[in-house]
Amino acid sequence: MKTAIVWFKTDLRLEDNETLVKAIAQSDQIIALYCFDDSHFEITPYGFQKTGSFRAQFLLESLLDLDSNLRNIGSGLLILRGKPEVEIPKIVQQFRVQKVFAKREVAYEEKQTELLVQTALFKLRCEFETFSTSTLYHAEDLPFSIKDIPDVFTNFRKKTEKDATIRNIFGKPSAINSPNIPPVDLPTLEDLCLAPVSVDSRAAIQFKGGESEGLHRLNYYFFQSKSISNYKETRNGLIGADYSSKFSAWLALGCISPRYIYHELKNFESEFGANDSTYWLVFELLWRDFFRFMFKKHQSKMFQPSGITKEKEIPKSVSEKLLHSWINGTLDEDFINANMVELQLTGFMSNRGRQNVASYFCNDLKLDWRYGAAYFEQQLIDYDECSNWGNWAYIAGVGNDPRENRYFDIDKQAGLYDRNSAYRNLWLT
Repeated sequence: MKTAIVWFKTDLRLEDNETLVKAIAQSDQIIALYCFDDSHFEITPYGFQKTGSFRAQFLLESLLDLDSNLRNIGSGLLILRGKPEVEIPKIVQQFRVQKVFAKREVAYEEKQTELLVQTALFKLRCEFETFSTSTLYHAEDLPFSIKDIPDVFTNFRKKTEKDATIRNIFGKPSAINSPNIPPVDLPTLEDLCLAPVSVDSRAAIQFKGGESEGLHRLNYYFFQSKSISNYKETRNGLIGADYSSKFSAWLALGCISPRYIYHELKNFESEFGANDSTYWLVFELLWRDFFRFMFKKHQSKMFQPSGITKEKEIPKSVSEKLLHSWINGTLDEDFINANMVELQLTGFMSNRGRQNVASYFCNDLKLDWRYGAAYFEQQLIDYDECSNWGNWAYIAGVGNDPRENRYFDIDKQAGLYDRNSAYRNLWLT
C-alpha cells in the first residue's frame, strides 16, 4: 500500500490545492499533517516575535477548520511541533511513507527548511515533491525565465497579461483514504508563549481563520454586497469592512488561492459585468505574484540592507526611542499615530496606511527599513513574507521601485484620505 504525507504549510485549503490532488492520485492512503515549526515562534534579530498573537490566532482557527474539512471527507489533520526536518521523518518511519508532497517555497528561510526536510527524507529513501500553489500565474507559464523577469512591475505586468494564461483550478477532493488520525491537538497561544488576543470593536473587520471563512468572505464581497464593483474607487479607504476585499489574511495562509478568486471573479463578471474595479483586483493579485517571483529571482538579497540595489546607502542602526514612538503611535504626526495604533490593537492596517507609515519610517525618521518590516512581520494578521519585505524594500528605495526617493507627504495624504479626521478620531480618542 502506497502511503504519502501531505505537508500543509501556507496552503490550508481543500479547494484548488494541487499538492493534495496529486498526492491522492498517486497514493493509496494519505496522512495530512501540519508542523508548528519552532523557528516560527522565536525572536528575530530585530527584537520582535516572528509570529505575533494575531496571526497565530488566525493560524489556529485555520487549522481547526482544515481538520474539520478533512474529516468530512475521511481524513483529519495530524499536528506536530518542533523542527520539520526532525518531526516529519518520524512519521515517515512510523507509517512507512514512500513520498511526501508539499507546497514549493521561494523565500530564503523557507527554502532552507525545505532542503533540510528533503535531505532527511532522502536518507530514509522517501521521495519529496513540491508544487507551486501560491500564485495567480504559474511560474512555468510566464513569458520569461525566473532570472529574466523584469525588476519593474509595469514591464512584468504588461508582458505577462499579454502572453501568459491563468490555469484552471483543481477541484476539491470528494474523499480521502487515511489511517486513523487522532482528534486534532492544537497548542494554545500560551503554549506558543504568546499573549491572548483581545477584540477591539473599532477593527475594520473581525478576521477569523479558515478556508470556510475565506470562501464566505469572497461570496459576500462579490455576490452578496457586490462591493467588488466599486473596489477601485474605495480601495484607499481607512474605515470599515468593505472599502477593500480583505482577502489578504486568507491568501497569506493559503486558505484561499488567488486562482480561485480569479475564476470566481470571472463568474461575477459574466453575471454582473466587468469594469475597472474588477480588473483592479486582478491587478493587485499580480503585484502579489510579482513579489513572490522577485524572491525566487533575488533570494536572500531581498532581506539585505541594500536590497536588490548595489549602492543605496541606508541607516545601519536604529534609534530605540524613535522606533518605540513609531510602534506605539506617540509621534508628532497624528495620521501616522492612528495607523500604528490600529495595527497594534487589531493586527491590521489599510494599504494606504501601510504605505504612509513605511514612508515616514524610512524617509522622515530615517530608520533601517528592516526593523519596520520585522515589526510588520510580528504584528500583521495577513503577513506574507514576499509582499511584506518586497513592499518595504520598495518604499525604502532598495527594491523594485523605478523612481528614486519615493516620498509621501503625510499632511497631504491625511488631507486626501482622512479629510474630516474621522479615522484619526476613531483611533486616537
